[in-house]
Amino acid sequence: MGSTFNGLIGLIILALDIWAIVNVIKSNAESGIKILWILLIVLLPVIGLIIWALMGPRGSVKL
Repeated sequence: MGSTFNGLIGLIILALDIWAIVNVIKSNAESGIKILWILLIVLLPVIGLIIWALMGPRGSVKL
């Protein structure tokens, strides 16, 4: 039961990271800034996602 829950949490984090990366790409930030944000999100999935949610560039992606 625990591994199923962990797998579900991992999928949710992956989906949120992909959504954050798409938002960064769609934002009006400079290319260098976009690359740094994407690297932060990819290398530190949970912490990078939290930092992006608080301070990152926003795109025009709607749910």
